Amino acid sequence: MNTKKNTILVIDTDPQTQKMLSLILDTPYFKVVGCKTAREGLQFCVSSKPDLVLLALNLPDMEGKSVITDIREWSQTPIIVLSENSADENVIVALDLGADDYVVKPFNVDVLNARIHASLRKSAVHETGEPELYNGPLRMDLVRHEVFLHDELLGFTPKEYNLLRYFMVHRGKMLTHRQILHEVWGPAHSDDTQYLRVFISQLREKIEANAADPKLIVTESGIGYRMDAMDLQSTKIMKVRKA
Repeated sequence: MNTKKNTILVIDTDPQTQKMLSLILDTPYFKVVGCKTAREGLQFCVSSKPDLVLLALNLPDMEGKSVITDIREWSQTPIIVLSENSADENVIVALDLGADDYVVKPFNVDVLNARIHASLRKSAVHETGEPELYNGPLRMDLVRHEVFLHDELLGFTPKEYNLLRYFMVHRGKMLTHRQILHEVWGPAHSDDTQYLRVFISQLREKIEANAADPKLIVTESGIGYRMDAMDLQSTKIMKVRKA
């Protein structure tokens, strides 16, 4: 089963900090990506949209405070500042600029994990109003990145998960091909409609009772797709897994 992990971006020039965080966050729920410069970190944020950023304020090419300002111009991705000193005035400035939290080196593992999970949960609630999404018997845990159908855990690739999540957030709404591709794959893929059809087919195989006659993710010919909003009794249109 491919499980969608939370991508944690670490922007810190210190190799020891990078190594330590990779060890601390080596869990089934996290994927850690390290960047040593602000420019590299910002490029990764734009291209890959991490779930959370751990940011040092002292970077060789740009102040961490400027990184926060740049990210906040277009994204509400949670940012946790990595500080050498809790009394550092730069931490207060960073929080005022939009950072979500801070941790002090050397890291307390339990505190760091608690801060990360709290920020991820807050981010999920901020976007959708709740840390879990429901549509009939389909449920998504936005913090753990898990999907359940009739209370059974399903396996999704990361891209399938992101696509299903977009439909669940916008359930009941008509979505154009361009909207879906732009938001899930990025601006460079806005015209890849055939690519989208392949992933829609894969989702239907996993959640529809009859993928050849879909009732949950429906097609609007020439326009796009809509996920119909279902109640808990809508079991006939959704796949029922047999033991």
